[in-house]
Amino acid sequence: MEQPDQKHLFCFGHGYSCDYLTHALMEEGGWRISGTTRDSDKKKALRARGVQSYIFDEECPLPDPLYILRNVTHLLISTPPDDNGDLPFTIHGEDILKLKNLQWVGYLSTTGAYGDRGGGWVDESAEVRPTTKRGSRRAKAEEQWLTLQKLYGLPVHVFRLAGIYGPGRSALDFVRAGVARRIDKPGHAFSRVHVEDIVQVLRASIAQPNPGAVYNVCDDESAPSHEVIAYACELLGIEPPPLIPFEKADLAPITLSFYADNKRLRNDRIKTELGVRLKYPDFRKGLEACLAAEEHAVNLFAGLGEQV
Repeated sequence: MEQPDQKHLFCFGHGYSCDYLTHALMEEGGWRISGTTRDSDKKKALRARGVQSYIFDEECPLPDPLYILRNVTHLLISTPPDDNGDLPFTIHGEDILKLKNLQWVGYLSTTGAYGDRGGGWVDESAEVRPTTKRGSRRAKAEEQWLTLQKLYGLPVHVFRLAGIYGPGRSALDFVRAGVARRIDKPGHAFSRVHVEDIVQVLRASIAQPNPGAVYNVCDDESAPSHEVIAYACELLGIEPPPLIPFEKADLAPITLSFYADNKRLRNDRIKTELGVRLKYPDFRKGLEACLAAEEHAVNLFAGLGEQV
């Protein structure tokens, strides 16, 4: 049963980053967690972990949103937008404006909203000018939520996430699966962020709300993807795949869209305003931590097996 002073986080789109955030909040205590998924198996798994979950997509809105969301104090939106923008906004925006207890709203966007900057540095003051369809959808979704902040005072915060990685979702996994490729596009760099650092930023923002704020969420080092793959191979003791010139790589459209933008992100605001000290300031420390976490999990399960 929900306590009168209990904080309640509702996640639209309870995916990888939300899983890590909600695990941290449940360990902290004093939180009730609920959210949505498009997958019935994920719904069952979430409920088994104590997360009240609901199926939600364009054909299945929340059945009674004002009742389901009535005691929500913190709202996190992590759903992929379409050409109309963000789905929770288009379906439940008016419902959300009626919630009486909301203290904080977070929208997880991407750095694709900035578009291509020819390898230049970008901070949160830079103009939003996306150059891909994916980036344009994100920019529209950001505008939708920030408009509710400007017009109605909804406590919205936007987090522009770089490439997300972490245990079970990193270059180590691509190398192990034998699908890693080292693409060489001279002068091109990607920004990344470990999922635990995303959690740090979100928790710091929850503790220090600043409605209307936009944050770049990334590590300190933009780097070419082929360097990341090479280091993952080094950690695994595997010979790295050969470099392939970008022009000869025959990339899928979705992969090409990632290479269409080239920029380096500044992350000063999460440090100066939120006081975040990154656990993994570069991909090397992040991949080392991923490998250590995975080895710990293997050893833990092996130990449990010996006890059976």
